[in-house]
Amino acid sequence: MGTTNYVSLSLATALERSIDLAAHNMANASTAGYKAQHPLMEAVDPSNSGDSTQAVNYVKEKGIFVDMSQGTMVPTGNPLDVAVTGEFFLGFEAPGGETAYGRDGRLTIDTDGQLVTMGGSPVVDISGAPITVPTESGTSVTIALDGTITDQDGGTIGRIGLFSVDNPNLLAPIGNGMFLAGGANAEQTEEGSISQGYIEQSNVQPVVEMINLMDIQRAYERAVKLMNDENDLTKQAIQRLGRVV
Repeated sequence: MGTTNYVSLSLATALERSIDLAAHNMANASTAGYKAQHPLMEAVDPSNSGDSTQAVNYVKEKGIFVDMSQGTMVPTGNPLDVAVTGEFFLGFEAPGGETAYGRDGRLTIDTDGQLVTMGGSPVVDISGAPITVPTESGTSVTIALDGTITDQDGGTIGRIGLFSVDNPNLLAPIGNGMFLAGGANAEQTEEGSISQGYIEQSNVQPVVEMINLMDIQRAYERAVKLMNDENDLTKQAIQRLGRVV
């Protein structure tokens, strides 16, 4: 396999991952709190010479970049809906007891009186424990900017935890818009704010993402064409050498 094939193959492999992420972004364009994800690429010098003028470089996927820009805040009128402002996360109790992180604030109260996501995952407070809402309070609660939940008489029920993640790119997705810390460090924070009765929309821009998807597809097709052209040239050279012999 020639150098052209190796370079084109490395590019096609990286672009395949790009297509997957772009398609995933498109599929979550209407998912509350979703943050767009994009691949990080780097050029790799196959000779390890350290020469920045190296004529041939391969393409390697370095990881994923999570776009933490704020999505549009949409009022819902539901007192249990919350939206996070700032680059912070709500905390949820994941299967196994671990704390998961996400920004989908469409909440409800389950049969046990716990404040949970639409998928049934308990929302945790600033100490990482699930929040229980007394039956008599129901949805007649007030949620302050710092996450403190009070009943109609002003009594404190609990406080929704906000968490800061030092490197969101290292979060490990587990579905339903939630992530485990993975290689990132997550800790409770006093920064950020919570808006009651609002939902944060996805920050994916469908039109931009669609154009990006088409550009990636074209680049992938070019990479494959380069490999096919190289293979054809090699085949022709072998055939001509065979005729000479």
